Amino acid sequence: MSVSAQIEMLQPKLIAWRHHLHAHPETAFEEYRTAAFIAGELRAMGLEVHEGIAGTGVVAVLRNGEGGAVGLRADIDALDIQEATGLPYASTVPGKMHACGHDGHTAMLLGAARYMVDHPPGPGTVVFIFQPAEENEGGARSMIEDGLFTRFPIEQVFALHNWPGLEAGRFAVHDGPVMAALDTFELRLVGRSSHAAMPNEGIDPITLSAQVQMAWQTLVSRAVAPTDPAVISITQIHAGDTLNVIPDTITLCGTVRTLRPETRDMLETEMAHRARAVAEAMHASATLDYKRRYPATINAIGPAALAREAAGRVVGAEAVDTGLAPSMASEDFAFMLDAIPGAYVWIGNGPVGGGQNLHSPTYRFNDDILPLGAQYFTRIAEQALSTSANEVSYR
Repeated sequence: MSVSAQIEMLQPKLIAWRHHLHAHPETAFEEYRTAAFIAGELRAMGLEVHEGIAGTGVVAVLRNGEGGAVGLRADIDALDIQEATGLPYASTVPGKMHACGHDGHTAMLLGAARYMVDHPPGPGTVVFIFQPAEENEGGARSMIEDGLFTRFPIEQVFALHNWPGLEAGRFAVHDGPVMAALDTFELRLVGRSSHAAMPNEGIDPITLSAQVQMAWQTLVSRAVAPTDPAVISITQIHAGDTLNVIPDTITLCGTVRTLRPETRDMLETEMAHRARAVAEAMHASATLDYKRRYPATINAIGPAALAREAAGRVVGAEAVDTGLAPSMASEDFAFMLDAIPGAYVWIGNGPVGGGQNLHSPTYRFNDDILPLGAQYFTRIAEQALSTSANEVSYR
């Protein structure tokens, strides 16, 4: 490990920041207390601070002469989950919890800012981006639409996420796709209602929905290449009001995850086609409302190389994994990577077990990795500002 003495000395502060944030979680676009806390800490460091971007986003700027500009992003929102850890600093807000480690990411970036105030990289500018509403609501897109990259021009942007199952003290860096695109759908199938004892007098949409489900799953298993990851998951089914009546309508809702834009396009088209075709064969109708939520999170090749080098400077090159498969979960940092070349890395959180995974009510962030994440942010800022953007910004 190569963590500076100054970062190691910050560890009690990093833990205190995270525990405070953990005890006071706020969800998408409601992070007013969180944003005020972050802004107050950044101002106390002497940084230039801007609030209210996309409502609850905070940006701080560190300038060190003429040069390039790099963005570092941390997500700040919590989830609608009732915490069940029993920790002394557990959530004090019923039904809300930092169950994804965003409190840790925020503490890491605050620590990196504290270090860089005293040891500014450069020459150049570092933009610290504290982003709201990563969970489900696309806060990254909202910040961009609110002028993030026009008000604070940068050449590259970087972020990290803690990763349960990856050993603490390791990083994972991908060339290309890291996380999947997220789309949602609502399918409405309309048949004809009948008495449950007389199904021949109606058109049963429940039976029809089972055939649509099979038609969709054979898209994944037979129309998508085995080496091209894709997932269609029906997560909600709504139909009927009483036990002895076959309803006239059923609604199926769920998500679609893909890594390649071409696969995303094909699945959207074919899901609608197959649902209509199956419904028409049974003299029913189908209407698919398909929404594209998050694009795939795709690292640019040059910035990914910088990220590998920066992570290697913190934990050693042998502790940086480059062969892990992408995750089919999704991340709205993808919107930033669509706009600006950059890279998104995973930092090991330790073993998974006993409900310790992300989005679990018993999830626990590993405080031991806080200095590693803070040091990574400082190293990637140094790497980015010491390398010409023309050398690293290609995909």
